[in-house]
Amino acid sequence: MKNILIILCFITGLNTTFANDGWYNILKEGGNNKGIKCTQAIQNAIEKASKSGGGTIFFPAGEYLTGALTLKSNITIHLDSGALLKFSENFDDFLPYVEMRYEGIVMKSFQPLFYAKDVENITITGRGVIDGQGKAWWNEVYRIETAKEPLPPTKYQTMWEEQNKGLYTEPYYKRTVDKKFFRPSFFQAYNCKNILIEGVTFKNSPFWTINPEFCDNVRVTGISIFNPHSPNTDGINPSSCTNVHISDCHISVGDDCITIKSGRDGDGRKYGKATENVTITNCTMLSGHGGVVIGSEMSGGIKKITISNCVFDGTDRGIRIKSARGRGGVVEDIRVDNIVMKNIKEEAIVLSLFYDKGTTVEPITEKTPIFRNIHMSNITASNVNKAGQILGITEMPIQNITFSNINMDGKEGFTVSTTTDVEFHDVKINATVGSSFKISDSKNVILDNIGSSTAIKGVPVIKLDNVSNALINNNFPFNPTDIFIEADGKDSKNIFLKSNVFNNVTTKIKKGASLDKKAITE
Repeated sequence: MKNILIILCFITGLNTTFANDGWYNILKEGGNNKGIKCTQAIQNAIEKASKSGGGTIFFPAGEYLTGALTLKSNITIHLDSGALLKFSENFDDFLPYVEMRYEGIVMKSFQPLFYAKDVENITITGRGVIDGQGKAWWNEVYRIETAKEPLPPTKYQTMWEEQNKGLYTEPYYKRTVDKKFFRPSFFQAYNCKNILIEGVTFKNSPFWTINPEFCDNVRVTGISIFNPHSPNTDGINPSSCTNVHISDCHISVGDDCITIKSGRDGDGRKYGKATENVTITNCTMLSGHGGVVIGSEMSGGIKKITISNCVFDGTDRGIRIKSARGRGGVVEDIRVDNIVMKNIKEEAIVLSLFYDKGTTVEPITEKTPIFRNIHMSNITASNVNKAGQILGITEMPIQNITFSNINMDGKEGFTVSTTTDVEFHDVKINATVGSSFKISDSKNVILDNIGSSTAIKGVPVIKLDNVSNALINNNFPFNPTDIFIEADGKDSKNIFLKSNVFNNVTTKIKKGASLDKKAITE
């Protein structure tokens, strides 16, 4: 009998241990899986786990409804297969306002659906689905934007104005600020470290979906994001973060699929926190304005980024790096490799400093944006509207850009303007309209083994205008080509042709009226 009692006590002890192993089944913590709102039960479970040093809030299969949730250190949200966590459509469930960042501006506004501030070791994982039910938020934005006459302010707009007195933004951003209504991100961690989001599916985000701000060591892997055609519903937007790893994700959204940012204008420069050490790999992007985008909010700087092994099918653009005068910040040390694109509605590749501002030349100051040291290789694209567009500004040309081993089939070719140190190696652009390569107001250019299989009669494959210090070499057009090079511009000079075979070319060089006779050396 004594031995039996000892065994029973031992078993009871084990059960007690397992009952307190850090897992908090929400159904045992006052929640329900019948779709009845249980925000307080979920938040209480988070607080309870936090007081014990951390733990996992477990959602078995079923439907759950909640308002905004605040994550604490050492907390995991785990959704089992068959679990559906919905967020409320009542805006009151996302009060009180909290400090957050909206499109690169730090302000007080609605609490993000999942919100964490100044904590560490937070995780969302599992095979369940999380639904932001963003339609109510989108409709409110549409209501405000489409009003033909001024509307009486809502209580949310009045609250925003009261809590954001003294907030300064640039005049061009006034239209956005005047709404006084800023939708919450699906997930925003603010000044946190050690974040893991894995396996789950997010859908119907009110605004940006995964949005870490001022965070370190962020890993997003194996998730799916589905947002329909809807305003600003980006997929993954790390901003002013370091050491970010994004992999094996499937994204189809209403705006950019993955965007790297670091703050807007003076507010971004004030914090001065760059996004750096970012890897993006093994992802597929379908619907979206851009596959992987850098900017335009990049005032804190963006550097040391690699993008590899990704497929873009049906996005408006593929790789897009964008900014404008007044933004400031430096985008540098970017590598893009092993990318396949198809059905791109606009440009496959864009580097532009003319995103959303005026075009008047300005003195070089902290407001001058800089793009440099950007290298792209091993890219295949078909059915694109335009192969690429590289647009620098007069006071700060885009610097040190290379394109290697690229094959594209599309309507238009590459346009390059106001750059320095630009190289194309082993690049074939098969355009059906216009030249494959149009380069203007640029210097230090190399065109090495480039060409087109669809040369158009009367249209040059390469068109140069005001280009200096250029080397065009190792080119051998395989197919009959009417005009290979057309050069013009009074500032064109030091253009060298070396080691080219033009047996299949009717006119090697067509010289414009303003071209200096000594500009080209064969």
